[in-house]
Amino acid sequence: MQEPAITPELVASHGIKPDEWERLLGILGRQPTFTELGIFSAMWNEHCSYKSSKIHLKKLPTTGPQVICGPGENAGVVDIGDGQAVIFKMESHNHPSYIEPHQGAATGVGGILRDVFTMGARPIAAMNALSFGLPDHPKTAHLVKGVVEGVGSYGNAFGVPTVGGEVRFHRSYNGNCLVNAFAAGLADADKIFYSAASGVGMPVVYLGAKTGRDGVGGATMASAEFDDTIEEKRPTVQVGDPFTEKRLLEACLELMASGAVISIQDMGAAGLTCSAVEMGDKGGLGIKLQLDDVPQRETGMTAYEMMLSESQERMLMVLMPEREAEARAIFVKWDLDFAIVGETIAEDRFLILHGNEVKADIPLSKLSSSAPEYDRPWVPTPAAEPLGEVPAIGAMDGLRALIGSPSYAHKGWVYEQYDAQVGADTLVTPGLPAGVVRVHGTGKALAFTSDVTPRYVKANPVEGGKQAVAEAFRNLCAVGARPLATTDNLNFGNPEKPEIMGQFVGALQGIGAACIALDMPIVSGNVSLYNETDGKGILPTPTIGAVGLLASLDELIAGKPVAGDLALLVGETKGHLGQSALLAEAFGIEAGDAPPVDLAAERAHGEFVRAQRGLIRACSDLSDGGLALAAFEMAEAAGLGLALDAGDTATLFAEDQARYLLAAAPADAEALLAAGKAAGVPVAIVGRFGGDAVAFGADVAPLDALSRLYRTAFAEMVGV
Repeated sequence: MQEPAITPELVASHGIKPDEWERLLGILGRQPTFTELGIFSAMWNEHCSYKSSKIHLKKLPTTGPQVICGPGENAGVVDIGDGQAVIFKMESHNHPSYIEPHQGAATGVGGILRDVFTMGARPIAAMNALSFGLPDHPKTAHLVKGVVEGVGSYGNAFGVPTVGGEVRFHRSYNGNCLVNAFAAGLADADKIFYSAASGVGMPVVYLGAKTGRDGVGGATMASAEFDDTIEEKRPTVQVGDPFTEKRLLEACLELMASGAVISIQDMGAAGLTCSAVEMGDKGGLGIKLQLDDVPQRETGMTAYEMMLSESQERMLMVLMPEREAEARAIFVKWDLDFAIVGETIAEDRFLILHGNEVKADIPLSKLSSSAPEYDRPWVPTPAAEPLGEVPAIGAMDGLRALIGSPSYAHKGWVYEQYDAQVGADTLVTPGLPAGVVRVHGTGKALAFTSDVTPRYVKANPVEGGKQAVAEAFRNLCAVGARPLATTDNLNFGNPEKPEIMGQFVGALQGIGAACIALDMPIVSGNVSLYNETDGKGILPTPTIGAVGLLASLDELIAGKPVAGDLALLVGETKGHLGQSALLAEAFGIEAGDAPPVDLAAERAHGEFVRAQRGLIRACSDLSDGGLALAAFEMAEAAGLGLALDAGDTATLFAEDQARYLLAAAPADAEALLAAGKAAGVPVAIVGRFGGDAVAFGADVAPLDALSRLYRTAFAEMVGV
């Protein structure tokens, strides 16, 4: 097949800017071939190179005594004691999910699972954080149905429990939904597998499913804004097969246990190109590939297509040569492809051969670690205007506005489509502050949560970044877990706009400060930029995924209140309503500053809750919707009514931070008050659980009517 001529238009269509083109020519000393242009485009795009964010990501805290492996590998690795480790990461599949929601979301789940098991871990938990446009937008119902179906079908068929996540709606996501997928797995701490190749002349082995044309150019597509050509991008979305992935998991873990693997890397963004380059670059080696040997499911594939295909369920491995027959037998048994497609070489070259022709010959180190790195201009986000007078609203009307909105209504329609119990180790399913999964065969458990409040980040990126980490910390503490570490999924608009870059820089400052103060280092993550359509960006959405440890199942706080229990508030309420859920949902107002985050108070109050777990029947952190929403959710889940003493808007709906709601028997409540006084932690009785009505001060409504609204609003509002 005749390769196209390299023209300025072709270069621009590959996302390569004029300064990058000059850099490319300087590296090669000549015009690139078409395949080389595709390889540079794949490795230098935003999605793979992090060229706009790398300079700022380096400032994040990534180390600690619990960290075995921080950012830079497929996933982060954290020690959980007894020679065991938890391996986890969160990644975006935003652009593909908007174009083709089912396959975009499904392959997002598949990709993050491979990131975990390529490290030698068996996946034990998944989460997802989803952001959609307004419920009445013509695409929203289609996207919600497709994404939820894609997440559920892949995770359920693969056999990993989905134990938590978030779903939000906002006009800024009308043209660019967000699908952030999280996975965690378990491995022995001394049996972790890394991606750095080693040894010259070692076979490079292709594993898994065959290569097709799906997903060609996917990483480049994910590094650009959307416009009216969006439908033309459909072929760049990958197609997944969870049953093949399940076989790939079992074959990889069996091969790893044999001791034959030198290094291994999953084929995710930019497929064969990125996996080979990263393995070679990390090992200080070159890679030679013979594409005639790549298993193909379509005829007549070109070198360009094979190098850039993002077909799913594939791995690349460097293998001990004397173990080839043993390794091949394992993959044949699992009915998967196994092909030696190249070798490691001493020279700094990425050499691609196809049909007896050299299709690419590039200095390998220049593709990854020497990719462009920008310190883009940025401007700080201006201080928010003070919040004006808050419109008057009755307490029950305020609650109805929240529980009748799709962002805060009951999410059963979503998570009931996910299998939360597969594996039989799930202790806490979606609906509580964090999902909890037992560490199989031990008395330990791990807790998982994901959090961010995008309104806060837009109003005040620094405080919003802090708050995302602080809320994750609180959610883990609320189920009794000691927070261990975090992963981030940084979703922002166009970084070439100084105000967007300013949001990014500010959010990272807040995230970094909170991770240090709360001892939750960032061990892995993902950056997703250019989340814009026709020049309109999303709300800045730096999602924080966090993991906590319960050293014993006795530490778990997962009960429900019983009639007669008292409601206690930990923390101080000052009445902060700026950027609150109440204003957004009841009045369509997004104004004022984000709530300030006192990190010392966050740590002290979280440690207090964990220390007093024996006195606490049920616990929830307070975040969006404040005391009113947290108390209603806790009572409704138990089928109980509730009476709160307060009836004023500020006390009920304020979103001051570092607060928890506890349910405790009267005698235990008295002990909690005394413990709070001794520890210098504010604790107060604010109401009681019981009856068949919800009362906020003198404003009363029947529980059954509120519950009906809460449990039906999501499906009705979204049209699913």
